[in-house]
This record gives sequence, structure tokens and C-alpha cells, in this order.
Amino acid sequence: MTTIKDFNFFQKKALIRVDFNVPLDKTSGLVSDDKRIRAALPTIQHVLKGGGAVILLSHFGRPKNGPDESFSLNKIIPCLTNLVGRKVYFANDCIGEEAVLLSKSLQPGEVLLLENVRFYKEETDGDLAFAEKLSRLGDCFVNDAFGTAHRAHASTTQIASFFPTAKMMGFLMQGEIETAQKVMRNGQKPITAIIGGAKVSDKILIVENLLSIVDNIIIGGGMAYTFYKALGGEIGNSICENERIDSCLAIMEKAKKTGVRIYLPVDSIIADEFSANAQMKNCQSDQIPNAWMGLDIGEKARIEFQNVLLNSKTILWNGPMGVFELLPFSEGTKSVAEAVVLSTKNGAFSLIGGGDSAAAVQKFGYEEQVSYISTGGGALLEYFEGKELPGIKALEN
Repeated sequence: MTTIKDFNFFQKKALIRVDFNVPLDKTSGLVSDDKRIRAALPTIQHVLKGGGAVILLSHFGRPKNGPDESFSLNKIIPCLTNLVGRKVYFANDCIGEEAVLLSKSLQPGEVLLLENVRFYKEETDGDLAFAEKLSRLGDCFVNDAFGTAHRAHASTTQIASFFPTAKMMGFLMQGEIETAQKVMRNGQKPITAIIGGAKVSDKILIVENLLSIVDNIIIGGGMAYTFYKALGGEIGNSICENERIDSCLAIMEKAKKTGVRIYLPVDSIIADEFSANAQMKNCQSDQIPNAWMGLDIGEKARIEFQNVLLNSKTILWNGPMGVFELLPFSEGTKSVAEAVVLSTKNGAFSLIGGGDSAAAVQKFGYEEQVSYISTGGGALLEYFEGKELPGIKALEN
């Protein structure tokens, strides 16, 4: 595979697929979190310093019926201009006449941002003809959008086929893959995976795949109660996927055979309704009364999980321990975050798997105190499930 460090960008126009699907402030309309834009800067600057021009492709939100001003990428231009440190040209379309003219006139050292590729349904359909039109705008293709690598869309996958000798990963994409492989293949033991979230069905594949990689699996969030139901526990009104009970039992059995220790929260913070104003109390996770539900891990579980993490050398975290968005039920997720931070300070390698885990780390102010925060929750999840990511495969073929 061609690498970005080896490729000569001099006098070349590089089509770079980025993930600029960033949140906007509801009042000002400006970018409220520029993390994804900053993550793409090393690749952009590398091309510019190499004497090339940059043409940026990205999606933004999920427009349903063609062009929609509320999903226009023109809203990120002030932020992008400031971060890149130079003028950013903007095309009001990604394949139309304006895009063609602006890309043709683009000079080395200049940056062009194309309008939202999802204004065309052909993008999410993975349409080859649409990808071919995009490919005409540049001389080479760089995919630096790890967050969309699990999507077989036109600008992430099909477009690569039109650059057989000039397609490559950007620095962000390379970093994501190398970091994931560091955990999957070269993790220093003991390796602990923290898997949370509401449903077993969302995480069952990653748990099954991790049984051959890790030493410990900490399970929290709503999915823990399906495991307790499978073990014969009383879980009240806690979330439960009855159709996954057999899967939970199979996982527990396989874990015994492979020597992997699975930790379920021994106690929970329970509530009489799903509300920040609900009545709350602490009880054993397998003895939750009727009409009550588990919304966070309890005090004993926090201590046990912290001890496991402080004795780990490699940590993967994907999913919160409870409904951390509601303040009364955020302490479990916060305590895990604190343990991950402390373990990292003691020399462990910690990978935060995007999505809610990244949001939690950010919320508690620990972004700079963990080893790596992935920009792609869904993509990283599928990678750890052992699936082939279309956006990466397209660069290898």
C-alpha cells in the first residue's frame, strides 16, 4: 500500500476524505467542538508542505432530501480557516460545475472544501458513477476519515478504485489502526476491556471477539442486567433483552474455558423511574425490587472495577457504566474514568473507544490524561469485532 509519507504531493491536488461531522452551537451556529477538524490537520499540513493543494471531502449530518442549508459545510469554514491558517475556498456543490472549476484553478498551498457529499443519495448508496465524478477533481486520494471507515459509501470506498497507484491512509487513519492493533495484537498484560452501554445486542460481537485477546472484561451499563437475568437474578424493571439470555450464558461459559475473568457490577444505583428526580438507593444487582431499575453501578462495583483497572497494563473502554448524562447516575462512569486515568499515569496504555466513552472522558475533563481517544466509535467497534472495514480494504486492493 502507498503511504502518505512516501507519496510525492508536489504539484498534486489531493482529494482528502475527512470527517468534519462536528457539533454546532445552537445559538451562534459556530463549531462547538473542533476535535475532529484538529485531528485532520497533520494530514492537511503534510500535503500543503509537500507542495500540493488540498481538496476536502466530508459528510455533515444526515440530510434526507438533497441540499439543505442546515446541513451545509459552509458553517465550519470560520473554524477550519482559523485552524489551517489560510484561506479556505468553498464549492457549493461537490461534483457540479463550480466544484470542477475551483478544483482546476486550485494552486499548490491552497485549500478547497467541497459541499456535503450526503446531499447526493448516491453517496450513501456507494454509487460508482458518483465516486468517479468526485475522483475527477484530484490527482490522488487520501482517506483520513476513520469514523466512516465502516461505511461502504462512495467517497470512503468506491472512489479509491479510481486511484490504483495513488491512494493511501492519512495520519489519523494510520494512527487509529496502529492504536487498535496495539491493543489487539501487542497489548501488555493484563489486558482489561470495559464494555458498557444499554444493550447486549450492540456489544455481543465485540465481547465474543475479545475473549481471545483480553484477561478481564468489565461489563457495565444496561447490558449488565441481561447477564444477571441469565444467571437467575432479580432485576426489577431494568433494561433486559430476553432474546439474548442464551448468548450471555454462552459468553460466561466460554470465558471460563478461555480463562477470561468477567466482572459484573455486584451492586447498582437503582431508581423508581428513569429521571434525574427519581428516588434512588443502592442494592445488589441481582436483587432489584419490582418497579425499580438499575441506572448506574453501585459503590462496591466501583471499588472492584477500580482495583481491576489499577492492576491492568492495557485498557480498552467502550461504553458507559450507566446513564451518565443524568447527574445522579454519572458517578459510576466517572469512577471508571478516574481509574483509567490513574492506571495510565502508572504506565498503562488506555484506548478510549469513541462514542459515549469519549464523551464521558471529555465531560469529566480527562481528555489529556488517557493514552488515546478514538475518533470513530462505530468503526472501532467493528474493528474489534473482527470485521473488515470497507474504507480500509479499498486502500489495500
